[in-house]
Amino acid sequence: MIAQRSPTLPVVGVASGSLEIERKFLVRGTPWHGAESGVDIRQGYLSRDEANVVRVRVTQSGSQLTIKGKRRGITCAEFEYAIPIQDGGALLELCRGEIIHKTRYALEVNGSHWDVDVFHAANRGLVIAEIELECEDQVFEHPDWLAEEVSGDPRYLNSNLSLHPYARWR
Repeated sequence: MIAQRSPTLPVVGVASGSLEIERKFLVRGTPWHGAESGVDIRQGYLSRDEANVVRVRVTQSGSQLTIKGKRRGITCAEFEYAIPIQDGGALLELCRGEIIHKTRYALEVNGSHWDVDVFHAANRGLVIAEIELECEDQVFEHPDWLAEEVSGDPRYLNSNLSLHPYARWR
């Protein structure tokens, strides 16, 4: 099945290399089984409001500080910076809300790169597949393991999952 989206919405004052254009889907089945081992991720939010979020992410191989601008459709400004792993751990201590814990699996399907996030702890049971696009109207094939699209549902933003974990929805 081929998916299409509306034309890209401009994000004023942001260089195109600093944009994240991403669609998210719930996942049925376990498409990550048989994939290379996943990456363990812990991330928290230092700041969040309607205009932007500031996230710290820690993996075994390093840490990143990410600033995301206001989301317009499926597009937002995104700036990522590598930081020392010790700083990442210390910054996680300063975060409000639940620390997001997930395992990310990278899958190549029909020429597209997908990240499949299997959530743990307070978000256990949630599995989301993400695809980053070059433009909002980019066409791509839907793997058969995709379920409902949740790109437009703010509950599925990681910054919101840290405040309102999936386990509390049920």
